[in-house]
Amino acid sequence: MSEPGVGRKGSTLYLQVLAGVGLGVALGVARPEWAVALKPLGEGFVGLIKMLIGPIVFTTVTGGIAGMGDLKKVGRVGAKALLWFELMTTAALVLGLVIVTVIGPGRGIHAKVEALDTAQLDKTLSAPHPQGVVEHLVALVPQSFVGAFVGGDVLQVLVLAVLSGIALAGLGERGKPVLAGLDQIAGLFFAIIGVVMRLAPVGAFGAMAFTIGKYGVGALGNLLLLIVSFYATSLLFVFGVLGAALKLVGLSIFRLVRHLKEELVLVLGTSSSESALPSLMTKLEALGCSGPVVRLVVPTGYSFNLDGTCIYLTMASVFVAQALDVPLTLGEQLSLLAVLLLTSKGAAGVTGSGFVTLAATLQSVGTVPVAGLSLLLGIDRFMSEARALTNLVGNAVATLVVARWEGALDLEKARATLEPKPDALRVR
Repeated sequence: MSEPGVGRKGSTLYLQVLAGVGLGVALGVARPEWAVALKPLGEGFVGLIKMLIGPIVFTTVTGGIAGMGDLKKVGRVGAKALLWFELMTTAALVLGLVIVTVIGPGRGIHAKVEALDTAQLDKTLSAPHPQGVVEHLVALVPQSFVGAFVGGDVLQVLVLAVLSGIALAGLGERGKPVLAGLDQIAGLFFAIIGVVMRLAPVGAFGAMAFTIGKYGVGALGNLLLLIVSFYATSLLFVFGVLGAALKLVGLSIFRLVRHLKEELVLVLGTSSSESALPSLMTKLEALGCSGPVVRLVVPTGYSFNLDGTCIYLTMASVFVAQALDVPLTLGEQLSLLAVLLLTSKGAAGVTGSGFVTLAATLQSVGTVPVAGLSLLLGIDRFMSEARALTNLVGNAVATLVVARWEGALDLEKARATLEPKPDALRVR
């Protein structure tokens, strides 16, 4: 299977996406009205990626589970992955809560619920979404096998993939032709991704131009402190928490981030971590992670290990409470964390999903008025980049940790791949 985004072609695409982001920012500042009109470019590119995510998740997870053969090994790897996901999402939630409480970016706004314009908020949240734990669990079951792919629900596709993988592994020798066919189909979808990725610079240009043209950096006002706090917290989580975890594995977070620069720039331009999922998986395999482990952990992490989204959820919730002068007791804060541990698992890694999950969380808790989310509408798009970037790095680290834990990581190969290549010796 070819590896998108790696080598000379990957470096060229990286520079093209970077140029697209820069041109988008420049156009957004110089001609905001033109920039806003380019919104379909960014949305169209992300739509193409989302169109392929369901089949890729299904084929890779099914193949990963069936490829392990031993269902006990599948259960062991899955349990380790879920345990790690829960530890990291809890750490992200707590870190976000502590930082926003200490800095208090919402203090001093003194907004009144009755004075807020909720028209745009109502429009944003008009799409139906599950409420409560039971409805979230019921929503995991698709109406039909094909329905999960039609609806684009990654969690439902994941459920089908796990069931299919277990069934295929149970077939033994009879299942090998099907497994080989799935691998070929996965290769087809990765090839399609390679074609779509040629449009990445255009998508990044349109998405970034729209963001700057629509909202403008100067229009952020006193909400800028929340944005800065969120970005700083995300960096602290990546290089502090995830960095410490990766150091225990024997690798450097700085070298890993540099190794994933193409994927990070793509995510920065599109605000969607899903756009980098295929190349992330192939890069992790190239680092020395076992293929079945990568194919099981990475797609699962895209639904259950959204570290950046978790940081955003706690910081945004407390910010709204501070802005509306709603005091939160320690018990109410702990209750908020408990609910977020559940609702954050239903947030997909695409633009806008964190905002809907935040609304569902506040509705469930009941202590902070949902109408206060209208304060975040103008800046949510600016924070989506940090959410997606943190989610991507978090899933990369999770895969390396689980692979090392399982004894399925070639550590020497990973170190050699991440080691900076010295410049060729110059002959005088």
